[in-house]
Amino acid sequence: MPTLFSRILAGELPGRFVWQEDDVAAFLSIAPLTPGHTLVVPRQEVDQWTDADGALLARCTVVAQAIGRGVKHAWDAPRAGLLVAGFEVPHLHIHVAPAWGMGDLDFRRAEVEKDEAALDDAAHRLRTALRELGFGAYVPADA
Repeated sequence: MPTLFSRILAGELPGRFVWQEDDVAAFLSIAPLTPGHTLVVPRQEVDQWTDADGALLARCTVVAQAIGRGVKHAWDAPRAGLLVAGFEVPHLHIHVAPAWGMGDLDFRRAEVEKDEAALDDAAHRLRTALRELGFGAYVPADA
């Protein structure tokens, strides 16, 4: 049975993509810790990061680093937080979010964003930042 993320990757469910390539994609979380909170997800269904092929995990990490640079640039954040928890969806995903302190990485504070315009704006800001940083080849056009 396909995971929620596989369905987003296949276009069966909506997603605000900020990165697209053959093996890995990234899209905004609908329950952001901070604006710009992004999920880096391999297209291959892998339950946990410890189950992933080393090359695939390495590529996910490289993409997460680029996303981290993007969120820092877009929100002028001093840090980009990176978390691998894996409890929400049984499909490997790396959380990347702009962070100003440890409290910004507390999942108890995450809430589903009901303002679609806020999510659209965050996606636009991050795509713009990624293009400015030289990653335009992987950044989809704004919707």
